[in-house]
Amino acid sequence: MRKIAKILLSVVLILAISFGALYIYASDYYRADTEAIAAFLPDASIERRELPDGSVAYVPDSYTAGVVFYPGGKVEHTAYEPLMRALADYGVLAVLVKMPFNLAVLRINAADKVPDIFPEVEHWYMAGHSLGGSMAASYIAKNSERFDGLILLAAYSTANLTATDVRVMSIYGSRDGVMNREKYNEYLGNLPSSLEEYVIDGGNHAGFGMYGEQEGDGKATLDRYDQINMSAQMIADFIK
Repeated sequence: MRKIAKILLSVVLILAISFGALYIYASDYYRADTEAIAAFLPDASIERRELPDGSVAYVPDSYTAGVVFYPGGKVEHTAYEPLMRALADYGVLAVLVKMPFNLAVLRINAADKVPDIFPEVEHWYMAGHSLGGSMAASYIAKNSERFDGLILLAAYSTANLTATDVRVMSIYGSRDGVMNREKYNEYLGNLPSSLEEYVIDGGNHAGFGMYGEQEGDGKATLDRYDQINMSAQMIADFIK
């Protein structure tokens, strides 16, 4: 009995240390720049709907296509609200998913129930920034029949999507100092030959959201308002 008790105690200690380490790691994250976001979203002409799990949807008056967006790793999901709002301005329903501890890897299947909330949507797309993009790609690899396309923002897919009918778009900034270019190039073979790839001149890694500067990132020569608006237009054109 003493041996079993010692084993159980050891397991409990290991779990406590692991959860403690995760909590400390996840507590250090990039917070949304609320002032910059407020300046970008001056009015309420587009409906902002908060879902039961804390996710946010920007709902246009009329739409047939929708995007489920996974935020970047350790970035507060609301930092991407300007991009979602910009997409809604183009007539695209945009659903911004809230992730546990701001890590999409902990909730890869977050998109499962979104289509049920908005059954009127005829064409669904997955999208994500950085780690969120990679997790969106992993999700869509197992659920390709439910989605028409995938949009990667400063991200790459470790999952092989070449056997699917999913259309893929990739966008990143020319001054991105965070995305691993070697891995990006290495995993291009996992994407369909019809891949649409775009580089935003002067844009950087953090420019897709509003959460300040990111450690290791390049200095953008393009205003992040412009990077967000350009990205939204490219995504909307890709969807339509």
